[in-house]
Amino acid sequence: MEIERKFLINTLPEKLDACPFHHIEQAYLCTAPVVRVRRQDNDYILTYKGSGMMMREEYNLPLTAEAYAHLLSKADGNVLTKKRYVIPLPDGLNIELDLFEGKFAGLYLAEVEFPDESSANSFVPPDWFGREVTYDPAYHNSNMSQV
Repeated sequence: MEIERKFLINTLPEKLDACPFHHIEQAYLCTAPVVRVRRQDNDYILTYKGSGMMMREEYNLPLTAEAYAHLLSKADGNVLTKKRYVIPLPDGLNIELDLFEGKFAGLYLAEVEFPDESSANSFVPPDWFGREVTYDPAYHNSNMSQV
């Protein structure tokens, strides 16, 4: 089960360059249900996501580079590229801050994943977070891949 909240970011946090990051490329084979292929650095993953906004089922399976390339060629819509920074929070959670590239350059989205619904509902975002878009389908990567 994936439990996450999403926020727009207008101003990047200080000392971002000190945080670890990943280069991500992903595309969608299907958007209902969501079936995604992703390259994250040198790892390749096939993901299934169930329906839902803040809470939904998620299953990840490893792929080879060859399988990823084969499936990527079958994807519909935009291939999304982004740089994802991982920023630790004091309570053991992490902010995953996505700086989009290509068609969505200039869009910054932060996601925080939670162990349970109660933690998600009680989360107080840092001051540098902007508007929450957890329930706005326009900011789901699967929908962004189709515009």
